[in-house]
Amino acid sequence: MSTDYQRAREELGRRLRELRTERPEGRLTGVQLAQRLGWRQSKVSKLENGRQTPTADDLRAWAEAVGQPAVFPELHARLKGFESHIRSWRRQLTAGHAPVQETWNALVSNTTTVHALSNAAVNGMLQTADYARCLFERHARLRKTPRDTEDAVRARMKRQEWLYRPGRRLNLLMPESVLWGRICPPDVLAAQLDRLCGVVGMDTVNLGILPLDGTLPLAMGNSFNVLDDRLAVVEDWHAELWLDDAETIALYRRVWDTFAEAAVFGAEAQQVIARVRRSIKV
Repeated sequence: MSTDYQRAREELGRRLRELRTERPEGRLTGVQLAQRLGWRQSKVSKLENGRQTPTADDLRAWAEAVGQPAVFPELHARLKGFESHIRSWRRQLTAGHAPVQETWNALVSNTTTVHALSNAAVNGMLQTADYARCLFERHARLRKTPRDTEDAVRARMKRQEWLYRPGRRLNLLMPESVLWGRICPPDVLAAQLDRLCGVVGMDTVNLGILPLDGTLPLAMGNSFNVLDDRLAVVEDWHAELWLDDAETIALYRRVWDTFAEAAVFGAEAQQVIARVRRSIKV
């Protein structure tokens, strides 16, 4: 959890404590407030000490229980402000994968340049439909989310139209290990590698591969995308981190540039991809 996120959660907790202890009608103890709300006292304590993230319903109930329902909009604005930086998969995938893909489509459509490091799977901007289908199906099983695989695949394929718009640029780095990853049947992986070979040399794609026998300048961290100079999106198992402060965005760009120094591009990248492709028996 980011330091900024935790600090904002603690500040919200202090505001909640202030509403409980400085109410015009007189101070409520934590136990008394918990009784009014029908909660365990430990939940009140965790919220006030920034150890638990409240829901909007929690904040509405708190405001009403302390006799100040009019402060709910302020509390809700605080919550939305810091929650926007950590977008949990549990919440994002409530309605399935397709809505998440549509959100990404909107983000990318307003972007001119993307710098991406994809170290777990082929980046969605270059995936084949069958490769994307395998990923969506596996993640839906893992998270027990609604099965909207075909809608999600269509949305992801639609995003790739961006690659054919003038003035756009995808700067993508991938470790060679991604090419070997058997996260789909051999024939699907073979077609995916053919697709990657085909995009090398496109005006809008700058594809770099970090060879397995090369020297890495840094330990490999999470996959990320930097959209122009306005947003860095970092992927983790529990959530996406949407980071929009200039210092953090600049850091992720430096990370990308550092790894790019160890990558091979153009014909050399194509040779690495082709070597892996030849190893697949279909």
